[in-house]
Amino acid sequence: MVEIEVSGTTVTVRVTGAHRLLALRDHVSFDLSQVTALAPAPVDLRPPWVRAPGTFFPGVIAAGIFRGKGRKEFWDTRFGGQGVLIDLAGSEITRLVVDVVDPQLALRQLSSAMAA
Repeated sequence: MVEIEVSGTTVTVRVTGAHRLLALRDHVSFDLSQVTALAPAPVDLRPPWVRAPGTFFPGVIAAGIFRGKGRKEFWDTRFGGQGVLIDLAGSEITRLVVDVVDPQLALRQLSSAMAA
């Protein structure tokens, strides 16, 4: 799971617990203006094929950086329906797929921050 914080125009996604070891990263930050799409993450969505660095057990967990076809994505999900998908443009990372406690609340908070 991750915690999403919005401070001004900066969004920080903080990886919590043992997932910091699995993802080999403790946070990802980006500007709200870089967000191009927000949505619940489909349960059957899979990361690009190159894992560098991170952890991937098919259908169980994806955590870390994944690359493929001009994309660099950060994933921290257990494929249980708690994920949110955040597409970015103009950032080092092009997509985040992360599990949160309440996906609808996280999407509302990000949408509200973008609208402000």
